[in-house]
Amino acid sequence: MLAGDARGAAADWVARHGSRLPGFRGAYLTGSTLSLPPGAEVPVGSDTDVMVVLDELPEGHKPGKFLYGGALLEVSYLPHARLASPADVLGSYHLAGAFRADLAVGDTVLADPTGELGRLRTEVGRAFAEPRWVRRRWAEARGNVARALTGFDPTAAPWPQTVLAWLFPTGVTTHVVLVAGLRNPTVRLRYLAARELLTAHGLGDAYEELLTLLGCQDLTARRAEEHLHALARTFDATAAVARTPFFFSSDLTPAARPIAVDGSLRLIRQGRHREVMFWIAATFARCHTALDADAPAALRRELEPAFHAALADLGITSAADLTARARTVLAALPAVEQTAERVLAATLAHSGGRAGGQAVS
Repeated sequence: MLAGDARGAAADWVARHGSRLPGFRGAYLTGSTLSLPPGAEVPVGSDTDVMVVLDELPEGHKPGKFLYGGALLEVSYLPHARLASPADVLGSYHLAGAFRADLAVGDTVLADPTGELGRLRTEVGRAFAEPRWVRRRWAEARGNVARALTGFDPTAAPWPQTVLAWLFPTGVTTHVVLVAGLRNPTVRLRYLAARELLTAHGLGDAYEELLTLLGCQDLTARRAEEHLHALARTFDATAAVARTPFFFSSDLTPAARPIAVDGSLRLIRQGRHREVMFWIAATFARCHTALDADAPAALRRELEPAFHAALADLGITSAADLTARARTVLAALPAVEQTAERVLAATLAHSGGRAGGQAVS
């Protein structure tokens, strides 16, 4: 599907459904596909992200991923208070990117009954690349890593959830450098995006250090594909039995399979096998969280060896390994921030030193 058509489907969903939610304040596009011009194909394994702004969040989980008008949408809710001022958005690495001024999509706003989102986009777009805001955003990302991994307790939750509690903060180290390079801090493809950014600036060694923190620096393409095929089996088994709602439940449905499996296989065949291991591990752990809740014990036992094998190739075989790796990531944060400074300097040099922008209070 073309990016423009997917965005049209998103706008239609907002008009027909999202705008009827209680406390609706507007909706806008976000995510990695904002870099695609309208006539470009949406890559296999990508969805179109929609953020719906509400006065208050409803009970339950976000709608998540679903097919609508032939497009794979991912709809999330955002409390209006998060958009209280341009400064609040400019300092948030999750929010600011959707309001920058140089996106291929042009205007990201899908619905704006009060005009507030349009005004916010103008203000944020003016100041998005100012170094003070860039540094504030990567400081937020670094702080998220530190808070999550300081005092990390591998006994506080079941094993799959403990793996996720280490894995996602470790992956946020890529967000620190992506924010510094004015790139989208994507979720599934964070390591691929970090590789492209760092190698473009001659910082390949720094990228290898990020892979080492994850543990996949020596992973081969053959081994990655073996893990992916095992994941596909686990994914299909999970989708068939999962009933308990989790915030990631929509990522474990047949509609989401192209993201979890097909998109990753394409990257492996393109030589990006190390870059897919983050999402393979994350999806394995999410599947086993759902399996622990809903699957018969025999099925869980049958599928567990593949999960353990994937983790072993990241150097994780015990709770003690996770604790040690959490400490390693924390110790590496100053070096990650130094890399961010180098990326920002290179980004400014490439743009002729024009950070642009006006003062935002």
